Amino acid sequence: MGKAILSAIVLIGVLLLSGCQSSAPAIQPPATTSPASQPAPAQTTTDTSQTASPPPTTSQATSPKPTTASPPPAPTIPIGVSIGNRAPDFQLQTLTGDSISLSGLRGKPVLINFWATWCPPCKAEMPYLQQIHDTYSAKGLVLLAIDIGEKTPVVEKFMTDLNLSMIVPMDTDAKVAKAYLIGAIPTTFLIDKDGVIRQKVIGAFPNVAAIENELKKIMP
Repeated sequence: MGKAILSAIVLIGVLLLSGCQSSAPAIQPPATTSPASQPAPAQTTTDTSQTASPPPTTSQATSPKPTTASPPPAPTIPIGVSIGNRAPDFQLQTLTGDSISLSGLRGKPVLINFWATWCPPCKAEMPYLQQIHDTYSAKGLVLLAIDIGEKTPVVEKFMTDLNLSMIVPMDTDAKVAKAYLIGAIPTTFLIDKDGVIRQKVIGAFPNVAAIENELKKIMP
């Protein structure tokens, strides 16, 4: 009787102990994570890149720019009464009372004929000069029949008698004739549009064709 009760008490104690262990939750050690599985700690990255600054400039002496040689000035044409010279300028009053100058005719070809009413060769070539005046005035030619040292009434009568209508500048004191070194009349100068003498003829022209042949030197 007593052994049976003791055995029962031992059995109940064993059951109680085994039940507590089976029902109690298993205590597990805290999970440890490997370094590979842990998130990497946030790192602050410092931007070490720098904007490249331009290399320091060194002051250098600026070399002078090469100078371009300017073209030589055009040769000056001497004033004179030879072929190739610039004809001396003058200003005279015409038979009709107008004032005319050689420089004022620049840009036009000019024929200058020095003459006088008492000169037979001058009188002989006057009709030819009149024909040239009539034909070439429309082409730009200016014909000046410069009378040397005479009075206006004498020249007017001569022009009327021969039915002439050319421009007649009156060189009453012969200053222009002296400037042009006139030693014999008639003397004719052919001057281009730039005022340069291209031909000089001493003596009367025999016909119109002879004058036209010389005009080729100054007419465009």
